[in-house]
Formats: sequence, C-alpha cells, structure tokens
Amino acid sequence: MTDVLFYHLTESTLEEALPALLERSLDRGWRVVVQTGSEERRDALDAHLWTWRDDAFLAHGTELEPHVEHQPVVLMTGADNPNGAHIRFMVDGAEPPPLAAYERAVFMFDGHDAFQLEQAREHWKTIKAEGHPVTYWQQTPEKRWERKA
Repeated sequence: MTDVLFYHLTESTLEEALPALLERSLDRGWRVVVQTGSEERRDALDAHLWTWRDDAFLAHGTELEPHVEHQPVVLMTGADNPNGAHIRFMVDGAEPPPLAAYERAVFMFDGHDAFQLEQAREHWKTIKAEGHPVTYWQQTPEKRWERKA
C-alpha cells in the first residue's frame, strides 16, 4: 500500500514549504509529480521553482513541455504519471488519482483555507478507508513538521 501523508500548512505558504520537500524526495532518488488544482497554480509554481532560492533551483517541467518523461519533477493538473514518479504531491485541492502506483502520496493543504481543510478531511476518510497507511503532520510555530496522527 502507498504511504499517504497529510501536511497541514499553518505557518508558511505552499511556495515556502514545497521546495524543501521536493528536494528531500529527489535526494532519495525519487521522481516526483506535483498535481495542482489549477493551471494558474501550476504555472505560478513553475516560475517559483526556478528562482525559489538564490543558490539553487529545482529542475522540473510541466505537463505541457516536450520530453516530460525525462523530468525529475513534473508539475501538472491531470492524473497522469508521465515521468514514472515514485511520489505524488496533491496541492491546492487537487483530486488524487488512484495512488497504488506510488510509494508515497502527499496532500499539502492551507490551514487558513476552509475549502482545502474540508477537502483534506474528505480525502483522509477516503484514503484511510482504502487501507492506505496515513499520517498527519502539522507545522509548529518554528515551521517544523510535527506528527499529530
């Protein structure tokens, strides 16, 4: 079964938290898909990941580019897995595809957005009922992740 993690953003934005998690995934040798809830968010994350830190960038592409299968990180709105990703991030309320093909799935949701909170609760119930092991992580005031469930 796929390990499923829920990351509750309370102290930082997605743009602040996601790049470090993507780096850690790549350090493990995993390919990554980030599924966004909209094309606008996909495009904003695309621009952000090239410049998110002065001394680094995250090599990535979007589903619209040629040879996307060679990208270590793919940003997309659809349910495909064009680069054979090991881990899939769902952000901004993206509806997950079947998760059995992944080693890990991560739901990141904004704790200040009522819609995203409700969606995360519904996804939690569904994913747990499917038998996947699930864990819930919340940010501390220091922006560290603390396991809550």
